[in-house]
Parts: sequence; C-alpha cells; structure tokens
Amino acid sequence: MPLSDFILALKDNPYFGAGFGLVGVGTALALARKGVQLGLVAFRRHYMITLEVPARDRSYAWLLSWLTRHSTRTQHLSVETSYLQHESGRISTKFEFVPSPGNHFIWYRGKWIRVERSREMQMIDLQTGTPWESVTFTALGTDRKVFFNILEEARELALQQEEGKTVMYTAVGSEWRPFGYPRRRRPLNSVVLQQGLADRIVRDVQEFIDNPKWYTDR
Repeated sequence: MPLSDFILALKDNPYFGAGFGLVGVGTALALARKGVQLGLVAFRRHYMITLEVPARDRSYAWLLSWLTRHSTRTQHLSVETSYLQHESGRISTKFEFVPSPGNHFIWYRGKWIRVERSREMQMIDLQTGTPWESVTFTALGTDRKVFFNILEEARELALQQEEGKTVMYTAVGSEWRPFGYPRRRRPLNSVVLQQGLADRIVRDVQEFIDNPKWYTDR
C-alpha cells in the first residue's frame, strides 16, 4: 500500500482520530499548566516582596504581638501562657492570643499582606528544644518600606508595653528571654536595707554607667 493511501486510511479511522485528539488536548493542557507555573514564578520574582523572620530573631516576638493587634478577624489562634510565681507565693499568669501556624491575611495601609506562620515539627531548635518556627510576610510590589514600617511599629508597641516597667528574663537554653508580665518598678524607699546601703548601691551603679571605658580597660 502506498504511503499516501496509508495516511488517508488513518485519517478516515475514527479510533485514530479520537486518540490523536486526546493526545493533542493532553499536550495542550500540560503546556498550559507549565506556562502558568512559570508565569507565577516570574510574577513572584519581579512583582512581589517577601520577608522571613525566624523565631530566634529578636523581632519575632514583637511581630506576633503586632499581628495580634492587626489580625482581629483571625479565627485560628494559638495561646501563649506566661507563668510567674512571686516570692510571696502569689502566682501571676498571662494569656496572649496569637495567630496559629498557617496563612493569614491582613489589610495594612491600603495593601493586602499575606502572613504565613510555619512550624517545622521535624526540625528542633537544639538550644531550646522547641520546634523551629518562622513567620513570612508577602506583599505585592517591590518597595521594602512596608516591611520597615511593620518592624518599626512592632518595636514601638513592644517598647510601650515595657516603658517604665521592669522586664523579667528567664534562661532558655543559651538565651535569655522575657518572662511573664513587665512589672512596675518598685520604689527604692520600699526596699528594706541597712541605713545608707541603698544610696551606696545607686551611686555604684551610676558610676559604672558613667565610666564604661574604665571597667573595660581593667
């Protein structure tokens, strides 16, 4: 049979036509899916900006508190409990709700921001023994100023909560972390010490603050 007749026979065969059509549709869908994936990668690379903050960074706790203020409609929450027992035996506890691990969206200064709090159960921080966590902010555009603004607001919020108070710290692994409520400063005259001892301690501390170079050279 000549080649031309064979091709015509295949063309008239309905089974061959249907199979060829399915192959064509499948190929077109695969190419379209690949094109969409490449387009999304290019869009994220050139038109989106991302900031990742690991749990060991100082600003991580600030950002969680900041998110608590700005994501009031979040339905998925985690609780962080601080427990402090005073010398008198009185116990103080503090409950703070923060966005749970997962994706959250907030509206900030006219822009939607996607916030992803992730927790890697397979990765453990060897110093603290806790799962590795991070929070990632993703926004449209390439202007980093939005992240600087968020970090600055989170820092200011943390300072306001601690202003005029004494922050208690506890050892976690090789680190010192804030523990419990920031406590109001106790008036010096309420501390029972020997006559004149409090004044000598204050003078010694002030001398240390005013002469750091002298102590460093020693």
